[in-house]
Amino acid sequence: MRRATVAIVGRPNVGKSTLFNRIIGGRPAIVHDQPGSTRDRHFGKAEWNGRPFWLVDTGGWSAGTDDPLNRAVRRQIQLAISEADLVLFVVDTQQGVHPADQEVAELLRAHVDKVMLVANKTDDLANDTSHHVFHELGLGDPYPVSAAIGRGTGDLLDRVAERLPEPADPAVDQIQVAVVGRPNVGKSSLMNRLVGEERAVVAPEAGTTRDAIDSPLQYHGVTLNFIDTAGLRKRFRVATDVEFYSTLRTERAIEDADVCVLVVDAKDGVHAQDLKIAESAWEQGTGLIVAVNKWDLIDEKESNTAIQGQKEVTGRAPFLDGVPFAYVSALTGQRSRTILDLIVQVAEARGRRIQTAEVNRVLNDLTGRHQPPQTSGHEVKFFYGSQVGTAPPTFALVSNHPDLVPDSFQRFLLNGFRAAWGFVGVPIRLKLRRKRGRR
Repeated sequence: MRRATVAIVGRPNVGKSTLFNRIIGGRPAIVHDQPGSTRDRHFGKAEWNGRPFWLVDTGGWSAGTDDPLNRAVRRQIQLAISEADLVLFVVDTQQGVHPADQEVAELLRAHVDKVMLVANKTDDLANDTSHHVFHELGLGDPYPVSAAIGRGTGDLLDRVAERLPEPADPAVDQIQVAVVGRPNVGKSSLMNRLVGEERAVVAPEAGTTRDAIDSPLQYHGVTLNFIDTAGLRKRFRVATDVEFYSTLRTERAIEDADVCVLVVDAKDGVHAQDLKIAESAWEQGTGLIVAVNKWDLIDEKESNTAIQGQKEVTGRAPFLDGVPFAYVSALTGQRSRTILDLIVQVAEARGRRIQTAEVNRVLNDLTGRHQPPQTSGHEVKFFYGSQVGTAPPTFALVSNHPDLVPDSFQRFLLNGFRAAWGFVGVPIRLKLRRKRGRR
C-alpha cells in the first residue's frame, strides 16, 4: 500500500521538530544535516488510525533576508509542497502573526487545498483564543495544539488522516521493481538496457537521476514496472535539497516495490551503504537481487572471482546468502537479460503459498535431523506449522516454549524452508506461537 507524504513547514522556533517528534512517537527518524547550516532535516514513518504516511521536517524560514541559507530553505518549502500530499504549516500562538509567517503563507496560498494551519503552543485549548488571529493568513481555520505536551495533537492527526488521499495499491497484474543503489553505479544504464529504450538520462556525473521514473516492460506475459531512482548516498553527503527529497523518493520506492534490484559497481565492490540499502529492502519484506554491474571492466576473470567476492559479501551480511547475484554489463548487455528472469522468479517466490501438509512434513524432517537445544532445562518441541501470509512468505510455528527457541535454531529452520521450497531472493518470516493449554 503506497504511503502518503506529510511535510511540516514554518519559521524557526515555532515547534516544527517538536511536532515531528510527537507524531513519530519514538520511531527512528532519518536525519539530514545540511552542510553549512545547523538546521537538521528529518523524515520518517508515521501512522494514525490505520493510515500510514511519511512525515518530513524542513528548515525554518526567516523573514526579510535573501542570504544563501534562506534561499535554500525556500527551495526546501517549494520541494516539500511538490512532494507532499499534505502540508502542516506551523505557527506560534505566543508570538502571533510574524512577518516570516506572512512570507510562508504567500508561498502556500496557491496550494491551500493541501495546507493545514497548525497553531502551536496553545496550552489551554478550552479558553485560549489567540489562535484566531491566524485567520488573516488566508489558509483556513487554524488547528490549536501544544506539541510539547501533546495536547490537541490527537485531534489534529484525526483530521490529517481524514485528509490524506486514499491509499492506492500497486496494480495487481504488475511486478513493481525498484532499481536502487549508490550514485554512478549504472542504474539508469542497466534499466535502459533492460527496457530497451533511453527512458532515463544517463551521464557520467554521479547523481544525475533526480526523480523516480516508471518504465513498464512486458516480459513473457508479465508486466514489469521499473522504477529508476536517484542514487542513495551516505546521509551526511546528501548536500542539496533536491538530493534530500530524492533520497525520500528512493525510500518510498523500496517500500512500494515487490522486488529491488540493488546495483553495485564491480570495480568498487560492495560498500557499507550498499549493505544498508539491501538490509532496508530485506527488513521490509521486499524481494532482492544484487546486480554486479560493469563486469566487463574486470580484467582477470578467473572462474572463482565472482564466487570469492560473493562469499566475502555474505560473510559480512549473512542474509544475502539467499539472494541471487547477477554479474552483468549494462554497457555491453552481458548477461543483463538474466535479471528479468530473476525478477519474475523472485516475485513468484514472494507470493508462493505452501500447503500445510508440506509445511509440517519439512518441519518434522528438520526437527528430526536436528533437535532444538534445551534451554534452562526445558525441552523445546514443535507441534505443527502453517503458512499464514505471503509477500513475504510468513510461517507460524506452534511450540511448547516459543520464547526459548534460540535465534540460531530459527535460522536453521529458515534455511531449511528456503532449501525445500526455493524462496530465492525472498525474506522469510517466522512467527513462534505457544500451543493453547500447553506449557
